[in-house]
Amino acid sequence: MTTITAAVAREHHAPLSLEQLELDDIRNDEVRVRMVATGICHTDAIVRDGVYPTPLPAVLGHEGAGVVEAVGSAVTTVVPGDHVVLSAAYCTHCLQCRAGRMAYCENLLAEDFGGRRGDGTTALTAADGSAISSHFFGQSSFGTYANVVESSVIKVDPAAPLEVLAPLGCGMQTGAGAILNELRPPVGSSVAVTGAGAVGLAAVMAARVAGCTTVIAVDLHENRLDLAKEVGATHVVNGGREDLTDALMSITGGAGVNYVLDTTAVPGLLAKAAQALSIRGTLALVGAAKPGTEATFEIGASLVKGWTFKTIIQGSSVPQRFIPKLVELWEQGRFPFDKLIKTYQLDEINTAFADSESGATVKPVVVY
Repeated sequence: MTTITAAVAREHHAPLSLEQLELDDIRNDEVRVRMVATGICHTDAIVRDGVYPTPLPAVLGHEGAGVVEAVGSAVTTVVPGDHVVLSAAYCTHCLQCRAGRMAYCENLLAEDFGGRRGDGTTALTAADGSAISSHFFGQSSFGTYANVVESSVIKVDPAAPLEVLAPLGCGMQTGAGAILNELRPPVGSSVAVTGAGAVGLAAVMAARVAGCTTVIAVDLHENRLDLAKEVGATHVVNGGREDLTDALMSITGGAGVNYVLDTTAVPGLLAKAAQALSIRGTLALVGAAKPGTEATFEIGASLVKGWTFKTIIQGSSVPQRFIPKLVELWEQGRFPFDKLIKTYQLDEINTAFADSESGATVKPVVVY
């Protein structure tokens, strides 16, 4: 057993509490990681608030970065001392995983949201002996140490600062991967991104990497739109002041946008974006919504456009392949996601959540 400090979600819609917990010994297929930093993502907030079913109390956190301290006997991909970024867990054995589509693992809910190992155990125990859910996204990175499943671990360049790399595990991978892995826009095409948070701005940067010549960022916050222009947007739209459909059609000279990536999951926004698609355009959704949320689309005039709607998880990435590529793009100055980051100490984690929700900070990163 190892004593750690962790931020614990005990009640829905309540602040996290800093507590001393006991972390058990690693299993054969696990990696002990000393956390250096962790990003805070919208998914952490909606799980804290009960939208997704991870049982509380729990240690959340799923954008960890740290240094390997020990490995189980069955682990083959890392050794003690390696610098690692942590991403979503996947089972490795279902048909989707075996086909290289780890983001669509058939056991995703159990692996990432179950709060337990496959045998029903948790790695974390409170001071009174009660169980605390662990292995959130395979990691539970809101603690100073974690026992992490091997499928969540990605070895990265030790020269790159871990406090910068942490957000690559989920949000940045989701936005960039949606563009580069799934949509794959051809050079010279147009892309609009609704929601200029961390996921959306990662998509903006990726669109420029892909060679898109019209890259439109949509948001309600002027500071985020200014940042979007700084990291690659050629146009911005304030959705609170302009009609989205009209603005997108105007920017594209009436042709419509080739690709729209929505990070907001706001049904009305999806409908407006669909109306601004080009012929054979694609509308893709990565934003998480409360179960039961529905969107409606006009289908009469849309029929002749032949447009596509799709959902994308985790950027359709194989994290062990894609995250090192993002690190390389950052090192080349082509993916400047570090401009989105503001760092906080662990005892400031609730402030970091509040700043993220208010829009004051695009990407909060907690450093240990």
